[in-house]
Amino acid sequence: MRLLTAAALTAAALVAPVAATAAPPIPTSAAAAAVATAPAAPAGSGWEPRPEEHPATVVETDLEIPTSDGTVLLADLKRPVDADGQVVDAALPVVVTITAYSKTVIGSPSGATLGGADPEFLVKRGYLQLTVDARGTGSSGGTWQVFGEREQLDAKEIVEWAAQQPWSNGSVAMSGPSYMGISQLFAAGQNPEGLKAIFPQVPTAEVYRDIVASGGQLDTGFMPLWLGLVNLTGLVPSTSPQAVENLLTHLVGNGASSIQLLLEAALGGPQAYDGEFYESRSTITNSVPNIDVPTFLIGGEYDLFQRGTPLVYQALRERGVPVKMILGPWDHLQGSNGQGVPDAGLGTLGELQLRWFDHYVKGLPDPALDSDLPSFSYYELGSGQWQYRDSYLSDQTAASFKLSGSSTTLGGASGQLTQGEVVAGSSQILPIPVAGLCSRSTSQWTAGVLNLIGAWEACNQNAALNDATGVVYETAPLTSDLNILGPINARLYTSSTTGDGMLSVSVSRVTPDGVVDRLTGGWQVISLAELDESRSVTLDGEIIQPWHPFTQESRRVLAPGEIVPVDVEVFPTGAVVNEGERLRISVQSFDTPHLLSPLTNLAGQLGVITIHNDAEHPSRLTLPTLGTSGSDNAEAESAVLEDVRSALDAADTSAAAGPGPGSGYDGGEVTGSPEGDTSDSFVPGYTATAATTGPGTASGLPIAWLLLLGAGTLAAASVVRHRFLGRAREHTRH
Repeated sequence: MRLLTAAALTAAALVAPVAATAAPPIPTSAAAAAVATAPAAPAGSGWEPRPEEHPATVVETDLEIPTSDGTVLLADLKRPVDADGQVVDAALPVVVTITAYSKTVIGSPSGATLGGADPEFLVKRGYLQLTVDARGTGSSGGTWQVFGEREQLDAKEIVEWAAQQPWSNGSVAMSGPSYMGISQLFAAGQNPEGLKAIFPQVPTAEVYRDIVASGGQLDTGFMPLWLGLVNLTGLVPSTSPQAVENLLTHLVGNGASSIQLLLEAALGGPQAYDGEFYESRSTITNSVPNIDVPTFLIGGEYDLFQRGTPLVYQALRERGVPVKMILGPWDHLQGSNGQGVPDAGLGTLGELQLRWFDHYVKGLPDPALDSDLPSFSYYELGSGQWQYRDSYLSDQTAASFKLSGSSTTLGGASGQLTQGEVVAGSSQILPIPVAGLCSRSTSQWTAGVLNLIGAWEACNQNAALNDATGVVYETAPLTSDLNILGPINARLYTSSTTGDGMLSVSVSRVTPDGVVDRLTGGWQVISLAELDESRSVTLDGEIIQPWHPFTQESRRVLAPGEIVPVDVEVFPTGAVVNEGERLRISVQSFDTPHLLSPLTNLAGQLGVITIHNDAEHPSRLTLPTLGTSGSDNAEAESAVLEDVRSALDAADTSAAAGPGPGSGYDGGEVTGSPEGDTSDSFVPGYTATAATTGPGTASGLPIAWLLLLGAGTLAAASVVRHRFLGRAREHTRH
């Protein structure tokens, strides 16, 4: 009972300063902040893109590219046209793009979202653009390999074929986002003759961890959407003589293999776990260690490959490969089309490609290239400022915030994040299947499609409603800025009534007016929590990026109630929690529709999960911070804890004298509080204004509240079941 009192009193003490704060709202969405804040780019040399050399272009379709196993791939070649309307016949450098989304679609005006920068920009300045349908997709022959070994070899052979053609001068570059970016990494890792530089946008590193099964659950938000996209674009008509034959091959081979892949994963087969299938398709192990050509990366802080792209940058940087990266506040489609790249103040996507390729492919001198373009540029969430660095992970300090006190689901008290003394506690997470739905996670893991129509803006801007479906821990208002850059680890000492379940962790900043701005998230299945410390990333002796095997052999279902430390990899971010704001971690047991357990393990996901925090179970959040470890805020935390101790002593004195009317606790629930009370004393951050702050938020509330109403019903049923089983066990013991 004393612990529950501590939780409620801590919440009250932490929230008290908020009511007195009159600071204006801080923009919560990256887009709003970008509009409000102009980038402060490094002072440049005044570089300007070369003017166009040619006024127009022409496309030659369905060029045949033979491969070593006899399969023929088809490509379109965009060439410059001179002022007389004649195709320029001089040998020129070639930019190669390999796609699974049909070269016809990518080359159309509607394909700009999938295709990256407009190739016209480069072609009119003396380049050729060769766009190739990957094996088994679009108009090419064969069966789709989903980045298998044969498809990776195709990438090498395509580059070498392009370098040997009469219209080529022997120098090749590669460009394109997503699938096209990944193809670049696989090609470059085989060191094909003629390849001089690459420019991948939003590529992956580890297929399983980045996207297929983040944390060990299956990505049901994006993977079916992606497999459907590849198969549908493969039906786009082609004019090649092999069109009908290839179409039938794609329909039979690709459709069947896609369905088989999904079914095997959903039924708990080998594809539900990491292993040779995924490792052989991971660039970080198979190609990045061998890449030597200069590489320019574009990444997104809300991208599907939010985790993977920085890993690629870091690996190349450590090997001394010329590499640069821009990390922006973009989802997958935004990172793919590159329209937000100019906000970094370094040039448009087309201009950056021109500068990169002119220097490394054409060999043109550019002495100001490195001084004009920082090695690592990122948009700082929370400030709206672009930051420029010589590296990604280098001078950070590990800052750990310990979980303290207790929190309850569905609008109960919050626990505390502290660097000081811990109040022992435990928090139960109820299985609410709609958790995650009204959050940025939904728009992120559907690749940004929902952002195209603004359907999820209210949930993107304020995660308060979603956080109510889990448990919450947060700091006192910070007395100095807390700058974060890199991956985050949440080590949570956990037990479960089923011995399994998933921890879905969000890290957010809470503004003085109660808006919860979700910065990043991470996930971990409890039964797959085996940790490989040798492959984990550490900082100051603390793990900031845990690595789990995720193999079927590593899976271990706990005994009900058994407590183990579970390291949750929270995907990297670049952000600041400003002075006066709070750092928050919230934990749910679902992230719908992003992740779903294989059907064979689904029953284990429906239990009640408990997070423990005390001297024996030091649950904590560890962040890579810049300039401060967060210790500047210790004085404020100490004051809060001192208030809590005083209140606890008063509560003990009152309890010894006997309960008064309308006071005390019963079964862990607050009594003596008006029914439906959502005051700051018990629900920190969820003020009346918080639910209506930010553009478009009010219009999204009815839907969100309906979702929470359904969640509440499910949670209530779970609570009844949990308490019934608990009483039954108690009866059995007696």
